[in-house]
Amino acid sequence: MPRFSVNISTMFTEYDFLDRFKVAKKHGFSAVEIQFPYEFPLTKVLAAKESAGVEITLINIGAGDLTTGGPGIAAHPGREEQFKVSVEEAYKYADSLKSTSVNVLAGTPSLEKFERRQCLDVLASNLYHAAEAFEKIGTKVLTEAVNTIDRPGFLLNSTAAAIEIIERAGHKNLAIQYDVYHMQIMEGNLVNTIRDNLDQIGHIQFADTPGRHEPGTGEINFPNLFDAIDKMGWKGWLGAEYVPSKRTEKTLGWMPELVT
Repeated sequence: MPRFSVNISTMFTEYDFLDRFKVAKKHGFSAVEIQFPYEFPLTKVLAAKESAGVEITLINIGAGDLTTGGPGIAAHPGREEQFKVSVEEAYKYADSLKSTSVNVLAGTPSLEKFERRQCLDVLASNLYHAAEAFEKIGTKVLTEAVNTIDRPGFLLNSTAAAIEIIERAGHKNLAIQYDVYHMQIMEGNLVNTIRDNLDQIGHIQFADTPGRHEPGTGEINFPNLFDAIDKMGWKGWLGAEYVPSKRTEKTLGWMPELVT
């Protein structure tokens, strides 16, 4: 049976952030993921997590100016020290929160200013650095492919590109985060792609498309998809990371169908 976590950065936003842990647990989620928890004091995040009795499946390593329209830091030549600072901050949160994994967003470095190979070299080096650091606390380091409709110029935009970069980095503590929403837009063929690359996938996220809303609002056959993933023997979490089309509680109708 699939295990579902919920991203409380995009869901249950009707509630104050620190209240979302308990709300998620109340609605059947025993684990949560957070995009960027760093604006909240670690002590308060830890208290909210422990009070709710949930696990943390994923946090993102700080991405610099990527969140405000910039190119980010993970693959940007000259920003290696900024990335190391973000790793140090994420390490403190992941260690205290016992996060299963952390995610590195490659970003959108200018390929007019830099050569693609140069950016990939920087990204591979940064991934290796992060993987080495987080291995000490048993936290997996991930990176993901993102669609270029929502994020024009995103450096990694296919499953093959994400796998290629972790192989290039060459560290055993690296895997890819497979995002169903992004990859349906970019390449489709979800079931076969996941099956063919299951041993290199460390986490799976999902949202329907178009719209990035809850299952049942778009074109993806989620009951079939999750059943197929379950039959593959997937033991990890499936992270709901969608933007609810209405109040979050009213978008969870897919759960009874899928969690049986």
